[in-house]
Amino acid sequence: MGAEGGLGLGFTLVWMAVLFGIMYFLMIRPQKKEQKRLQAMLSSMEVGDSVVTTGGFYGVIIDMTDEDVIVEFGNNRNCRIPMRKQAIAEVEKAEQASA
Repeated sequence: MGAEGGLGLGFTLVWMAVLFGIMYFLMIRPQKKEQKRLQAMLSSMEVGDSVVTTGGFYGVIIDMTDEDVIVEFGNNRNCRIPMRKQAIAEVEKAEQASA
């Protein structure tokens, strides 16, 4: 009877390892890839780039610091709002926007 208990425990541990591996490839790995992509996008932003904020607003970067950006919104170009870089959802480079 002792051998049967050891076999059940070993099978359970293997099954838990397989489930963790599946969870890693379905949840954790894609999330890390998305974080790397987002970080690369935020670090490559420059003044003049068109952006979309997480709130859905379209604007143009007119000034930047290490943590913040100042984004100009609207057609009359007098609405300037400072915001965190993390509030930027998409970036379109100035060269791409003019082409």
